[in-house]
Amino acid sequence: MSNLDTMSVNAIRILSADAIQKANSGHPGLPLGSAAMAYELWSRHLKHNAKDPKWADRDRFVLSGGHGSMLLYSLLHLFGYGLTLDDLKDFRQDGSRTPGHPEYGHTVGVEATTGPLGAGMGMAVGMAMAEAHLAAVFNKPGYPVVDHYTFALGGDGCLMEGISSEAFSLAGTLGLAKLIVLYDSNQITIEGSTDLAFTEDVAARMAAFGFQTLTVEDGNDLAAIGQAIEQAKADKTRPSFITIKTAIGYGCPAKQGKASAHGEPLGEENVKALRENLGWPLAEPFAVPPEVYDHCAGLAKNGEDAEAAWQKMFSEYQDKFPEMKRLWEKYHTAADEKALLEDAAFWKYEDKPQATRGLSGTMLNRLKDTLPQLFGGSADLGPSNKSEMKDAGDFSRENYAGRNIHFGVRELAMAAMANGIALHGGLRPYVATFFVFSDYVKPMLRLASLMKLPVTYIFTHDSIGVGEDGPTHEPIEQLAALRATPGIHVFRPADATETAAGWYLAATSQETPTALILSRQNLPQLAASSKEALRGGYIIADSQAATPQAILIASGSEVSLALAAKDALRTEGIDVRVVSMPSTDLFDRQSDAYRESVLPKAVRARVAIEALSGFGWEKYVGLDGDVIAMTGFGASAPGGTLFKKFGFTTEHVVETVKKVLA
Repeated sequence: MSNLDTMSVNAIRILSADAIQKANSGHPGLPLGSAAMAYELWSRHLKHNAKDPKWADRDRFVLSGGHGSMLLYSLLHLFGYGLTLDDLKDFRQDGSRTPGHPEYGHTVGVEATTGPLGAGMGMAVGMAMAEAHLAAVFNKPGYPVVDHYTFALGGDGCLMEGISSEAFSLAGTLGLAKLIVLYDSNQITIEGSTDLAFTEDVAARMAAFGFQTLTVEDGNDLAAIGQAIEQAKADKTRPSFITIKTAIGYGCPAKQGKASAHGEPLGEENVKALRENLGWPLAEPFAVPPEVYDHCAGLAKNGEDAEAAWQKMFSEYQDKFPEMKRLWEKYHTAADEKALLEDAAFWKYEDKPQATRGLSGTMLNRLKDTLPQLFGGSADLGPSNKSEMKDAGDFSRENYAGRNIHFGVRELAMAAMANGIALHGGLRPYVATFFVFSDYVKPMLRLASLMKLPVTYIFTHDSIGVGEDGPTHEPIEQLAALRATPGIHVFRPADATETAAGWYLAATSQETPTALILSRQNLPQLAASSKEALRGGYIIADSQAATPQAILIASGSEVSLALAAKDALRTEGIDVRVVSMPSTDLFDRQSDAYRESVLPKAVRARVAIEALSGFGWEKYVGLDGDVIAMTGFGASAPGGTLFKKFGFTTEHVVETVKKVLA
């Protein structure tokens, strides 16, 4: 290791320790222990260019152990990504560019929002899947325009979380050879030694998944780390897992190798001792010798040269293959909202009862040619949730060009992989499972919302209409939970037109995930449903009088029930309005005037109907209204029986309206 290498590695350590100490908050253990592997990767093996952080063919780096964010911020600072010393001094402060955990879209150079352990591993697998697929679609002999690696760095916590095993199992099955995982193996967690709860042979597990496994005994040996990375790159059939043995809190005499190094500042005296122990020449906090900056700038020039060579090749590629140039532009261009809105073929439907899950499959297949960048699949439920694109091939190690992904029974990792695919760029991912299993999806869906990724979630079997499968499969509280999540469109359509509206929303969204909540059972087509569904809530059947006596509000399968109740109430001289509310979040974003026109404040007699939890409907029915909803977990019986059993009948709706009016 040259002196400049040593100083650069220690610069990462010192900057990290200083920032955490100044904030009096943070996790110094990982940055101190992993500085050498991160520096070796970034300086000699990672293809990146700070002057063009979004270069399409850059290597991706995911810090899965997001608590060690100062490691990444120090790298971004030293390699010229625009993070200043003032930014580092602002670590974990309000409005800073250096938040406690890395946030995608907030800090230049951060490829993924990480923090929940293992999530970064799953997202890295998704990035590698995206690279493999796009390479199969676009590369031509002599023109590898998509040819890059995905690196993930994480520790024991990431490997304990089940999501990493789910993701790595599929990565091995798919033979994603351009995925390289750096395992910071320091045998310490927050509570102490990993022996307390984690004694397995991790490398053997990874080998069983189908990874090449390598070990570096000394986490400060740059040459050995570099050799392992190059050996990983040389394997063209398997992803690679490199165990690098480190000491948490390396260099701090009082903290090295101890659990206390993990999640608290070192303390002023220990930071001073760190400087002395590392032989750091400067006592002033945040001071880095000029030669370190010059050295890192010189290394960064390699990335600039790499991109320049790629840009030259890509220009020749576009000239030689104009049809591929057009296809590349299509993959990297948003859907034409106006054209899709006016496309009669997309919105047409057969006037017969159909399940919205089946209608969703129809819409997906109408979109697949318009949007060739659609890339997704199901958690082993494709035939049930109608999520397969016909004649699009299966994504596999034998056919990376296939567009249908078989995620296996791995909902949590599936959602993380979808995030990684979206983060990679050039593709629009969708995933599918039964709605009750959205509980497995939700942690990664939450990250998608945080990162503003337009991932589409197909959630089928949306209510007690699931029927015979019983309470374990009847999603009662899941819809309320999704509606409570910020930054996602939750859309439960009532028929074909509203299902098309939901897919229109998903296909045209640029920074908001969309959850489509779809029925198992057939639903009638509603003559009055319309594209107004895109406003979240609209009048699907109005009262005869300008001001209705009462308002019925429903979503999904219960809209037709509300319409039947309206007809029954009319025979008794009660004049009501029916509002279809497929998306409460979209409705809430409409103007005050529009919302008042649909739900006038003067009409206090309101009844909401939904065969799920009633939580949240109070906002729309008020203190004087009522909600017909589920209060328990359901039962095992045919769906029609359950709707009657739990009061989702015309008679009960009529009685409830009368009670509210009284």
